[in-house]
Amino acid sequence: MNTKKTLARADVQAILDAAERHARDNSWAVTIAVVDDGGHALGLIRLDGAAPMSAKIAQAKAHTAAVSRRETKAFEDMINQGRNAFLSAPGIEGLMEGGVPVIADGQVVGAVGVSGVKSPDDAAIARAGAAAVAS
Repeated sequence: MNTKKTLARADVQAILDAAERHARDNSWAVTIAVVDDGGHALGLIRLDGAAPMSAKIAQAKAHTAAVSRRETKAFEDMINQGRNAFLSAPGIEGLMEGGVPVIADGQVVGAVGVSGVKSPDDAAIARAGAAAVAS
């Protein structure tokens, strides 16, 4: 039998808090989503001024990072290099930079997705959140 780590409610809050702090420090209006390792929603905050659409995009980025076990920038890079067939991959939508897996003891336990500013900045916010509980 395998043992599986999971994100606790306190972990989700720590991720949201760290990501929000990074966003606010830079005056960025974004949405931050946290999901479990299967891409299921655990937490979401939409900061004042963030576009309503950013909530769906942040969740999609988090989902894709969780189920693929990699940062979503990898998919954006593949598509930008001409692998357009990946746009029709089943079950994933968040193919833009800004989704980051959360890793604990070498296992992906969830992911953070951020939307609302430039993609590299979304990713920086997501990484700040993931770092709050990563080990």
